[in-house]
Amino acid sequence: MSEHTTGQAAVPARDDNRRQVLYWRLLARLFDPEEQAALESASLAVVEDIGLPPALLDPQTSVDSIVQRHPELAAEFDGLMAHETDGDDPDTGTTAGGTAEPNAYGNGESADGTGDGSPDCSGDGSPDGTSDESADGSGDGSPDDTGDGSPDGDTPDVRDRAAEVRRAALVSKVLLNVFATGSGPVSAGQLARWQSDAGWLERALGCSPGDLRGGRGATPGHAVPAIGPELGALEADLVRRMRLREVLADPKLAARLTPSMSLIEQLLRDKSNLSGVALANAKALIRRFVDEVAEVLRTQVEKATVGAPDRSIPPKRVFRNLDLDRTIWKNLTNYSPEEERLYVDRLYYRHTARRTTPQKLIVVVDQSGSMVDSMVNCTILASIFAGLPKVDVHLIAYDTRAIDLTPWVNDPFEVLLRTNLGGGNDGPVAMAMARPKITEPRNTVMVWISDFYEFDRSQPLFEGIEAVHRSGVKFIPVGSVTSSGRQEVNPWFRERFKALGTPVVSGHIRKLVHELKTSLA
Repeated sequence: MSEHTTGQAAVPARDDNRRQVLYWRLLARLFDPEEQAALESASLAVVEDIGLPPALLDPQTSVDSIVQRHPELAAEFDGLMAHETDGDDPDTGTTAGGTAEPNAYGNGESADGTGDGSPDCSGDGSPDGTSDESADGSGDGSPDDTGDGSPDGDTPDVRDRAAEVRRAALVSKVLLNVFATGSGPVSAGQLARWQSDAGWLERALGCSPGDLRGGRGATPGHAVPAIGPELGALEADLVRRMRLREVLADPKLAARLTPSMSLIEQLLRDKSNLSGVALANAKALIRRFVDEVAEVLRTQVEKATVGAPDRSIPPKRVFRNLDLDRTIWKNLTNYSPEEERLYVDRLYYRHTARRTTPQKLIVVVDQSGSMVDSMVNCTILASIFAGLPKVDVHLIAYDTRAIDLTPWVNDPFEVLLRTNLGGGNDGPVAMAMARPKITEPRNTVMVWISDFYEFDRSQPLFEGIEAVHRSGVKFIPVGSVTSSGRQEVNPWFRERFKALGTPVVSGHIRKLVHELKTSLA
């Protein structure tokens, strides 16, 4: 074998070592606050050698800062850790052609861990899987002895492994910035930087910033929300470690805050301790967040059709109501083959008038500590449906007590200011407030959002729900209403709802929107 071929064979091993160095450094940084000098110096040499900025290794430098200085890297971060799913096997992660997609650690191994995940594992990209060496390994088998015939001598395998090293450096950066949050007090600037870096992680996973942490409505079609609870917990911890009251009292610092579900939860819990400038800044953040979420939910609700067409009312004879297909069909007997003309002696119009019977929507929301995102989302959703014609919306929130928030249902901001998050559960108290609102069961939809952990009150609550359902009310139990679809429901209630014919709706807010539109149509 020639000296060039021997050097070529050593390249994959070199790149594997480089990649391992970068990931060992990532693990060391995550689990040990002490800097490992050998790993740091080796990683710096790798990063510089592959043409990436050394700032990638600085935990204090945000991804935003790096992208601002090196705009070409933005495209590399987008979808960096996303798995392609179209046409792939969801269980093995392999494509239809049998190759494996890159995993979150950038090694591109196949599902069984035996392959390197490149389109061709032979090392030369030839269609038959044989290399340019002779069968006994003694000859080079090709005129240029490069392995693939390219002028620079790089085989596809070599190029893939070099790309994996580059990818490892970028993956390490975004993971380290998000998961190495340290300890101690957190400033508004640090929280804003973390939120930005978390947004880059979500983009790397193929989502939009904010998707996995909840609140703004997740991008459909992603199979990576399992990391969402971890990101949400990290953000909540940072908010707790921040001297929020001091930050809110300073308009300049408060302006640096980006509203998120974790921040809104903390503001709602602490609002009774705020006053003056701090309270005004807190309200501004809540209002801003409510408006952002409302915009997303409003596009999902779109135009919810309420009521069936009322055929007792003659259709309005205007062009936009003309039923052209029916008109042609009914007048086909008037077609003249000789003239090739259709003579129309009667026009048919669509019925557009709707039944005037109003629909009543009763939304009952558990406002205990575990249901904060449901409270925010459902409050906004109720306000959107309250704006639809002929829909009478009532909103009740409860923990150990129940509160009727119907007078403010059109303003989710005011509703949230009147909630008191936390405490236990007393579903029967909420049911006692909701049942008198049912005047026409057949025209009533009741949505109950809770994890249904009622303990010694479980049986009384279920009996009340069963009675409401049997009276003709359309009852929709929902485990939670989050943008990530995460939910937890008491198994005791889940089984009984299924037996009752009212299975628990998936926790994703898009599913609840669909159920409500169907029930109110």
